[in-house]
Amino acid sequence: MSKTTPSTQEWKFQQVFGDTKSEEAAEADIISAVEFDPTGNYLAIGDRGGRVVILERNNQKRGAEYKVMTEFQSHEAEFDYLKSLEIEEKINKIKWCSPHTSNSHYLLTTNDKTIKLWKVYEKHQKKISNTNMNGSLINASEVKSLRVPKVTFGDKIMSHVSRKVYANAHAYHINSISLNSDQETFISADDLRINLWHINHIRDSHTVVDIKPANMEDLSEVITSSSFHPSQCHTFMYSSSKGTIKLGDLRQSSTCSSFTKGFDVEEDPSSKTFFSEIIASVSDAKFSPDGRYILSRDYMTLKIWDVKMENKPIKVLNIHEPLRSKLCDLYENDCIFDKFECCFSGDGNNVLTGSYKNHLHIFDRQGRTHSHIEASTSPAIKKKKTVKSLIPGRPKKKDDTFETPDFSKKCLHLAWHPQENIIAVSSVNSLYIFAS
Repeated sequence: MSKTTPSTQEWKFQQVFGDTKSEEAAEADIISAVEFDPTGNYLAIGDRGGRVVILERNNQKRGAEYKVMTEFQSHEAEFDYLKSLEIEEKINKIKWCSPHTSNSHYLLTTNDKTIKLWKVYEKHQKKISNTNMNGSLINASEVKSLRVPKVTFGDKIMSHVSRKVYANAHAYHINSISLNSDQETFISADDLRINLWHINHIRDSHTVVDIKPANMEDLSEVITSSSFHPSQCHTFMYSSSKGTIKLGDLRQSSTCSSFTKGFDVEEDPSSKTFFSEIIASVSDAKFSPDGRYILSRDYMTLKIWDVKMENKPIKVLNIHEPLRSKLCDLYENDCIFDKFECCFSGDGNNVLTGSYKNHLHIFDRQGRTHSHIEASTSPAIKKKKTVKSLIPGRPKKKDDTFETPDFSKKCLHLAWHPQENIIAVSSVNSLYIFAS
């Protein structure tokens, strides 16, 4: 694993995939999921058109250079005739399954309703030669001798096949999937339920969390994300629109109606506004690689929690504080509902999240250092600074980051290489790769 500290190193642009010049991206080309495999040699990208593109690292060249290995259509648009509902083909999440060999890879992909297990593998093209007719129709009496056709193997090509389809288990839109450390089970979460699956059983799933009230008028929160612990196969967490994170233990009960731990920040009632609940909603939550910390992202902040300390986060990092005065505008253009992702570095010492105007924020886990870069082929912003506490009596320096906001360009989906200081970040229909 790389020994450098990303927060103190300069991040350099490496590559971009996708169209960066067009004024307006086609809806189907907008990237909706980004995920490195456990080795970091492969990177999967999902889009709103239901396609999955897999990039492979070019190990013959120095630096972080990737090339397109294969592309396939994972999901198609469907129509639920019973509910008169159109089901989008958009890829919501991608998760790699391991172990996989150098010739074959397995990954889970999901849209709003259906999860699929795909096998992507390398195979030789088959060619048939030494035929009798050679493609021409002639009289059988003219054939003097019979030849045995031969099958020869040509060039290697990448192929894909859908191995399993996990369907009809979610009444609401699936927002996350997470593979267990046992590599045999995974969870899938929608707005009100979390289901546990065995990877080999497509028809049977067990509901481990159900927050649906008897009367839907009493509904006060929805599930926004869920994730298994990286090493404890019985522990999982989920986040909610109320800003809470709950830890469940499957050893205590197969249906987690009560939870072992809950992480929440109590808001001062005097500062409550119309937007308080919306901006408190957790859009993403991740365990650190060692499972000791939890990283959560809401609209305004990035929070780092110690799993052993529930009463408050060990660090709160402000991301969108300058936008607080613009919440009315953000509500009217629906940007206030944008779901920004977050992630830990491979060693767990640094955290990453995105923002508007293609901005990226990288902090060390203690929040002491902050790298602020722009996802662009020629970044105009590349700041590296130490986070300082505000000295009483000294005026706070004005943050002009959002003085001229561009809410159409935003870095929602991102991933960090599991072993090196390489990050992949999407902005609309483009994927940017940076390395430190």
